[in-house]
Amino acid sequence: MAAAKLMDFDKALELFEPVLGFEVHVELNTNTKMFSDAPNPANEAYHAAEPNTLIAPVDLGLPGSLPVVNETAIRSSISLGLALGCSIAESSRFARKNYFYPDLGKNYQISQYDEPIAYEGSVQVELEDGTLITIPIERAHMEEDAGKLTHMGGATGRIQGAEYSLVDYNRAGVPLVEIVTKTIFGTEHRAPEVAKAYVQAIRDIVRGLGISEARLERGNLRCDANVSLRPRGQEKLGTRTETKNVNSMRSVERAVRYEIQRQAQILADGGTITQETRHWHEDTGTTSPGRPKSDADDYRYFPEPDLLPVEPPAELVAELRAALPEQPVARRRRLMTEWGFTDLEFQDVRNGGLLEVVEATILAGATPATARKWWTGEISRLANTQEKDATDLISPENVAALQTLVEAGTLTDKLARQVLEGVIAGEGTPQEVVDARGLAVVSDDGALIAAIDDALAAQPDVMAKIKDGKVQAAGAVIGAVMKAMKGQADAARVRELILERAAQ
Repeated sequence: MAAAKLMDFDKALELFEPVLGFEVHVELNTNTKMFSDAPNPANEAYHAAEPNTLIAPVDLGLPGSLPVVNETAIRSSISLGLALGCSIAESSRFARKNYFYPDLGKNYQISQYDEPIAYEGSVQVELEDGTLITIPIERAHMEEDAGKLTHMGGATGRIQGAEYSLVDYNRAGVPLVEIVTKTIFGTEHRAPEVAKAYVQAIRDIVRGLGISEARLERGNLRCDANVSLRPRGQEKLGTRTETKNVNSMRSVERAVRYEIQRQAQILADGGTITQETRHWHEDTGTTSPGRPKSDADDYRYFPEPDLLPVEPPAELVAELRAALPEQPVARRRRLMTEWGFTDLEFQDVRNGGLLEVVEATILAGATPATARKWWTGEISRLANTQEKDATDLISPENVAALQTLVEAGTLTDKLARQVLEGVIAGEGTPQEVVDARGLAVVSDDGALIAAIDDALAAQPDVMAKIKDGKVQAAGAVIGAVMKAMKGQADAARVRELILERAAQ
């Protein structure tokens, strides 16, 4: 497929106004599925499970099986709706969304249509420079996930060119909340940044509630980004495209930017935009056509006859409202003040998705400065090298324990990095790695003096220089001692001992 022509981004914004909308799916971390007692394990167990083992008759759409609503999923959905500033419906109803796809065993999805659990809300998102933007929420509704297709035999793993496809129903029936925004105007040149910030805000909200792991790369959080353009001065909205299931914050931003540039060039050339889904390609940073986008009528929604309406008691809604955590924007600003970070220092933590682990590291005993240093420095470097999430490598408690060893003088920074690698490799806690590898700083002055004597014997002129006031000459001896002791000497103590020797 030939590469699409793209208009310069700034030029596109001169000619057209970008109009956005988002549909974000949140997988709930309930123990069982939305309408069955099939297990819904956490990420690691889910990915380790054999295909088609986390299933029940309802998930497969077998004849005679009937759905039963997951009460915990209802509570989580209400909490999320409240956190989004929504009103909670006194009565909401499930509906059947009819469409055929191989990973949808029933040939319909149990969702909500005209009677969602939560409606009419808004959420504040914070851009990198601190600008606050309010995103209007139309609804948040409950539904079940579909299964998963694996396309076999092709070069790309996609359906195009595949010889056959395998169906895994393990994900079928997993509880979802779909959050749908209203049409978003006025983002202008910051449209890509707003897209990224909005998805980050949803992630922070659901993590704060504890109802989902909310990781895009694992599908716990999935974003569909709607983009359309309208010529400057025109009231009528343009035709939208829906870029599906973008799986990283950076990709959400890139996908919106790409669609603005692609659509602008088509419109400027006199073409028309097709209302369709688009697939995002991470490797090329492009989108490609999916299927024509259906309108609501095409799904033939009708009330789910096997489920009663959901009518949460007012007392339950009040209880869940009282239990809501602090809003992410307010929490971030409070933590930045408490930790004494500058805007730039806090940006490193916030934009890296490290806020929760840095906070947990501080609660485990590290100072804010050292917690930030480890997570944004060496741990992030190792995560990038291994192409993993930093939070998968080491626990906040082990980072705090590692820093304690540094502050106690047991480790130098260099030795601590070796211990960190050992912990990440699964060799145990920081103290266990120190003991097993013999990495503790040598604190025996006798051993240090012996090493100093050996270094001075090899460089007999150095001591005379030090006694003549050329203290910097001690660096050569310190370096030799550190090398001889494989980095396990305290350089500051070695320096003290050299100067004491020179003063004799």
